[in-house]
Amino acid sequence: MVRKREKKGQPPFGMPKGIVLLSTPAGWRHSVLAVDGGMLCGHLAGLSANADPTEAQAAAAAMVAGLARDFHEARVDVIWDPPREPGNWTAQVTRAASPPNQQP
Repeated sequence: MVRKREKKGQPPFGMPKGIVLLSTPAGWRHSVLAVDGGMLCGHLAGLSANADPTEAQAAAAAMVAGLARDFHEARVDVIWDPPREPGNWTAQVTRAASPPNQQP
């Protein structure tokens, strides 16, 4: 089996474009969707299963903002959609507008 080498400097994860947040009996689960089709799934560490949904949304948004900053040197905005069913939230992630004197 031949493996392609990744380009040097290529981030290991694509630019985030969406979040799915689920409340489960074991805790808060998330899936982060990337523009390149990738997905990162896991749980929100440090939050109890009975944490308030707004607290979980803030933690997920902070995690995604950190991914975008650390891997893509980008600032992002996270906009949560109205919930369609209890215990399930989605959000859209977009690149934040840069201040006038800074580059993205």
